[in-house]
Amino acid sequence: MECKVSYLNLIEKELQLSHSQDSEYLVIDLFAGCGGLALGFEAAGFKTIGYEILEDACGTYRYNLHSPCHQVNLTPLSIVDTRSATFSRGIDAIIGGPPCQPFSVGGHQLGLKDSRDGFPTFISTVKRYRPQLALFENVRGMLFRNKVYFEEIVEALQELDYIVEWQILNAADYGVPQKRERLFCVAHKGGWKWPEKTHSHSPYTAGEALEELAFSVPQNSKFLTPSMDEYVKKYEIASKCVKPRDVHLDTPCRTVTCRNLSGATGDMLRISLPDGRRRRLTVREGARLQSFPDWFEFKGSENSQFNQIGNAVPPLLAKALARSVNAYLNSECQQPQNVRQSTQYTQLSLDFAIDFLENPVRKNRKLQQRGVATDAE
Repeated sequence: MECKVSYLNLIEKELQLSHSQDSEYLVIDLFAGCGGLALGFEAAGFKTIGYEILEDACGTYRYNLHSPCHQVNLTPLSIVDTRSATFSRGIDAIIGGPPCQPFSVGGHQLGLKDSRDGFPTFISTVKRYRPQLALFENVRGMLFRNKVYFEEIVEALQELDYIVEWQILNAADYGVPQKRERLFCVAHKGGWKWPEKTHSHSPYTAGEALEELAFSVPQNSKFLTPSMDEYVKKYEIASKCVKPRDVHLDTPCRTVTCRNLSGATGDMLRISLPDGRRRRLTVREGARLQSFPDWFEFKGSENSQFNQIGNAVPPLLAKALARSVNAYLNSECQQPQNVRQSTQYTQLSLDFAIDFLENPVRKNRKLQQRGVATDAE
């Protein structure tokens, strides 16, 4: 029986960056955050250029990766700057995590009505640069309450002559010590293959990820007070929790989010120490559970670092996807295939600023379909 590699050795090996600046493929990373997706892609040999609005996240990206990250508020009219890269044929892939708050339960699932929606920007960037492949990540909620809006996004990509496929992937199946299910959607020209699961039968546990940290008491540790413990007990009874929501060391951790790293007491990720005390996770512990190597440093305040970690795509999962992207780009021919997805599409109502500027008639027609008065009326 093959010996299981230690988790820390795994992420150190798999997410090691090459010292060479040479890369065959250029990837644009929109809404890049701190670089979780980019770390996986760069570890697989890609050159990435990031775009992100938050200063701390940009600082983290630049500090740890071999690539620039432009601090910018992306809009559908944003122009991607590739002058820092020497790629004559242009952009090979566009990846990103358009803000998920419009579709997450924590963000109240406002979808199209949410001003934080980044999909018009993502789609219009794909339209302008026509990469061989586009990939985005979002929360599972897109397929439920906001399913109609997701179908509109799919149809918009299909109108650009892409084949569109999507799956919900669990990070634990790819070596991440965390039960994290997220939606991944890929627009391609034919021949795409999803990465094979590597750890579905032997997932890493939180204990394997945290090791000695789970029994330590770092400086400035934040412990739950007796009143907080009582609140948590009532919260878990009301929530009908089968067992306390502590980090259980013998199983993959529950989903790491911004909220449970630094937010409300009831949902907080916490470690139960041998002496009975419970403390909040540290930045490094949260990063390990997301598969960031220990050399990866986060910039900004503690809360900012927690937010960067909670919003990131786990780099190990990102690398599995990057390998599939590399295999796709290296394939000799990308031919359309009959790809079946169980969905029924509806009339588009997703407004892309570029389309509206080019075709005001379409804009008025689409607004009328929504019952919105236009100047022509």
